[in-house]
Amino acid sequence: MSKTPVWKSIALSLTSDIAEGRYNTGDRLPTEAQLAAQHGVNRHTVRRALADMAGQGLVHPRRGAGVFVAARPTDYPIGKRVRYHKSISASGKIPGKTILSLTTRTADETEAEALQLTPGDKVHVYDGLSLADGQPIALFQSTFPADRLPDILTALQETQSVTKALQRCGVADYTRVSTRLTARAATATQALHLQLPEGAPVLFSIGVNADLSGVPVEYGRTVFAGERVTLTMHDD
Repeated sequence: MSKTPVWKSIALSLTSDIAEGRYNTGDRLPTEAQLAAQHGVNRHTVRRALADMAGQGLVHPRRGAGVFVAARPTDYPIGKRVRYHKSISASGKIPGKTILSLTTRTADETEAEALQLTPGDKVHVYDGLSLADGQPIALFQSTFPADRLPDILTALQETQSVTKALQRCGVADYTRVSTRLTARAATATQALHLQLPEGAPVLFSIGVNADLSGVPVEYGRTVFAGERVTLTMHDD
């Protein structure tokens, strides 16, 4: 069983300190010498941890002054009625989305089961990137039943909002039926989109949303940048 590299453990510890409010945006972190003494390592190991965090956009070095907190990880709630734009705005950041592709294809076995479709049925697929203050925090794929929601791709193109697009297609409201989370390492493609090193920790989420009558309307797969997002569970 492989062990987490020491430098990565230090980076995760500092990221946790930032997420929990021990260091706020603009605060200076302890010096390399202080961190090295604290963790019982040499300064080279600490320097690698800080460089990794800088690559995530969490900290930024100032020559001769130290390393400062650039941004706290974004709180992202997971619950029955979570809405992306509202959640990111509530965290004090500006939400955004980038459309990567809008396509129609045959549902795979997992999608067909989740959306209660017959094998061979078509689905509309929305691939995109979720942003907070312009920084990518999640890579997602939302799959919709094509027969039930024939105009969803046009609505998504115009609104870039799943909630608004569903409303245009007659789904006034929807709730999360299920959520499944697993920890993974970023693939080369995921790392490219999320501006992460390949192999960086990510959280993989699978979720199903249904309308108020219980009929599934969306099957979603999302890869969250592990060091930029703090997932919180909500009942509502």
